Amino acid sequence: MPKVEFDLSQELVVLTGAAGILGSQFARALVRYGARVALVDCDGLKLEALARMITEELSGEVRFYIANVASAEQMVALGQQVESELGQVTVLVNNAAAKSPNFFAPFEDFPLEDWDQVMDVNVTGVMLGCQVFGPTMAQRGYGSIINILSIYGVVAPDQRIYEGSWYEGRAINTPAVYSTSKAAVWGLTRYLATYWGNHGVRVNAISPGGVFSGQNDMFVRRYSARVPMGRMAEPDEMSGALIYLASRASSYVTGQNIIVDGGLTVW
Repeated sequence: MPKVEFDLSQELVVLTGAAGILGSQFARALVRYGARVALVDCDGLKLEALARMITEELSGEVRFYIANVASAEQMVALGQQVESELGQVTVLVNNAAAKSPNFFAPFEDFPLEDWDQVMDVNVTGVMLGCQVFGPTMAQRGYGSIINILSIYGVVAPDQRIYEGSWYEGRAINTPAVYSTSKAAVWGLTRYLATYWGNHGVRVNAISPGGVFSGQNDMFVRRYSARVPMGRMAEPDEMSGALIYLASRASSYVTGQNIIVDGGLTVW
């Protein structure tokens, strides 16, 4: 059993982007520490498979909800449904993020439609999640909101590491819209930390460094050379920070950004 400071058995967590690489790891970790979890994603097939796996392998208490986080109507309905079926939400993890059709297009040619699509999910989706679940936390005097950012909302990407880099069969980079969206959510995180601070709601962020998920050897070598620890992260290495911020172990922590990057941003 986890130590009492990290025990989540009294927590009901809403986790957006649950079907993704980090989201699925977050879901497993939250359940292992005792939380009940409402899994939210727009990919119903992956979401259902994840919920089934967690139920069978971890005996966890989870339910899944299909929703577009960028839709105010769907998020309001989600909030009402979760509270009706599961009870009072005490932790919100805003993890959903978007890749548009032309996500890796060069800045000079980046389509406005793609920019709007990514910003809708990465920024507006976080705002809506906070808007739906934050006020009820404040009314009850307790809650933790955790926004998943990126090191590229803190520092600029090193363009040199992308020369010859491929992922899922195509050349990759870190587009300006991604950095911009993550920096924007860091601003929102700090704002809400002060806005709800005296109502018992803590608002923090986690900024992952590069996570290995099948990038080609060229990218892995070049990225790893920029990291003091000499490697990319594994998907489950972000979960410790999440459990800390979701639990009472961080009861006096708000307005903070925990950077989990193997030291990359030190240089």
